[in-house]
Amino acid sequence: MSYILGSVTAVPTANRDAYLAHIERCAPVFRELGALSMVEAWGDDVPPGVRTSLPMAVQAKPDETVVFAWMTWPSREAMAASMERAMADPRMAPDVNPMPFDGSRMIWGGFVPLLELGAPQDGGYIDGYAIAVPSDGREAFLEFARQCDPVFMEYGATWIVEGWDDYVPEGKVTDFRRAVAAQDGESVVFSWVQWPDKATRDAGSKRMMEDKRFAGMTMPFDGGRMIYGGFVPLYQG
Repeated sequence: MSYILGSVTAVPTANRDAYLAHIERCAPVFRELGALSMVEAWGDDVPPGVRTSLPMAVQAKPDETVVFAWMTWPSREAMAASMERAMADPRMAPDVNPMPFDGSRMIWGGFVPLLELGAPQDGGYIDGYAIAVPSDGREAFLEFARQCDPVFMEYGATWIVEGWDDYVPEGKVTDFRRAVAAQDGESVVFSWVQWPDKATRDAGSKRMMEDKRFAGMTMPFDGGRMIYGGFVPLYQG
């Protein structure tokens, strides 16, 4: 995995099928232009939060569901060139493939993979995360992930990716930095954990909460600002 374009979107719950149809029309265009893969995951267990949360990040309304998604590309340069061409493709025109959601509230950014364990699988269950981490603490975060993530794998996770902030633009309405209340001198981490199913995830999460190895770990970031949720894959291709 070379480059990640991550996003979070609020989609009217009633538009689930329309959203999937929209993605299925977009996917061939991105793949033709060099995208290696796409995953769109529909919110299932996404807590509302108090200070920060995924619903707050995209100003989700009561009748909307949060979608956690990413595309992988060979490089940032390939992604940037291809996205420009994709937006000019007639198959992506609003009158041909209208967006069944409010695009102004989508948050997105480019991330460089720091750590990858395991491999993707079809289906399963996905926990998605975003965190604000001190920019000068990249190595400390990587070391923390190297200690923590293998425990997830031990308890049933099949694929983990940690992505480090490379290009996280400021949005007019919402953006990743506001989503995690990032301060000056902090970067955003975008990551996910894939499990075989929700039952394995729930059991694994419970066992991790009881694992004494975590008691000795110090988080090199403010966990109170982490945003996260559980998702069911809607599109994988």
